[in-house]
Amino acid sequence: MTDNCNSVLLIYTGGTIGMIENTQTGGLEPFNFDHLTHNMSELSRLNFNIQTYLFNPPLDSSEISPDKWKEMVHVIEENFNSFDGFVILHGTDTMAYTASALSFMFSNLTKPVILTGSQLPIGKLRTDGKENLITALEIAASKDDEGLPIVPEVCIYFQNILLRGNRTTKVNAENFSAFSSPNYKVLAETGVDIKYDYDGILKPNPELPTRFSYNLDNHVVVLRLFPGITRETVSAILSIPSLKGVVLETYGSGNALLDDWFVEELEYADNHNLVIVNITQCLYGSVVMHRYETGQNLEKHGVVSGYDMTTEAALAKMMFLFGMGYLPNEVGKLMPKSLRGELTNR
Repeated sequence: MTDNCNSVLLIYTGGTIGMIENTQTGGLEPFNFDHLTHNMSELSRLNFNIQTYLFNPPLDSSEISPDKWKEMVHVIEENFNSFDGFVILHGTDTMAYTASALSFMFSNLTKPVILTGSQLPIGKLRTDGKENLITALEIAASKDDEGLPIVPEVCIYFQNILLRGNRTTKVNAENFSAFSSPNYKVLAETGVDIKYDYDGILKPNPELPTRFSYNLDNHVVVLRLFPGITRETVSAILSIPSLKGVVLETYGSGNALLDDWFVEELEYADNHNLVIVNITQCLYGSVVMHRYETGQNLEKHGVVSGYDMTTEAALAKMMFLFGMGYLPNEVGKLMPKSLRGELTNR
């Protein structure tokens, strides 16, 4: 339910939804926010107040960085007591990374932070942007019968489904159904009505404040295994002087090669206090390292399980934990534990 006392801050960072086609090159270029509102007269018909904050200049997905995440959190913290919810317009390519990072940067989040965007610019006749934006705003403004926000989480809304942000990954570059939450259920589906899965939504403590964190440490990498990977490649990554953590994308349920040189590289990493988290390359399923000998070998050499976390969530979680000042052994213990609903409770 919404009422005319509710208010939502719409934060425009950029992305396809606010772009315009260059008539000479045919390419899409960032445009100003007036272009978006000009093509969205429907916004004035919503029965709650909408105010806007603009990133200037608008950002392409590829320009997103931890500093931009900090700016988003700062905008929300500065306006947290003035609005009932927040919608972030964002490019789709890195939206899952941003949603994952923000989920850790907010502690005990008590209001909705909904990311959305589009595959086609808002000015295109067949754009998916209008429905995505209007429904994201409605979700951000919605409260239950007790006057509490229905979805006090960082989420992605896209093409009729609401997904937990740190469970989400982009799966399609062309279809309107661009995002999936492979290992966690949909939080809401929209049709004639918005149908929420209330049991699946995180429940904060409304008596405690929301806390905002800004310390991120990006001395982490993603290392994806592949048949034929060489020792030189692995060694070059693990020997980066400032490196603190590695998201290791392995095969199947968490398997890797058994070559002696690979074991030696793992021993090097362990001896240098590098945190290595095992994430499956599969879209669905979980890492179960004790299932096969290759997974057991990783575990024996200090690699910790990421279970069913997405790569985006694992990377953001590492940045957050190291940024909070945790020591490597503490990060290693916290990575397999759910902090913001990013993995299935063990």
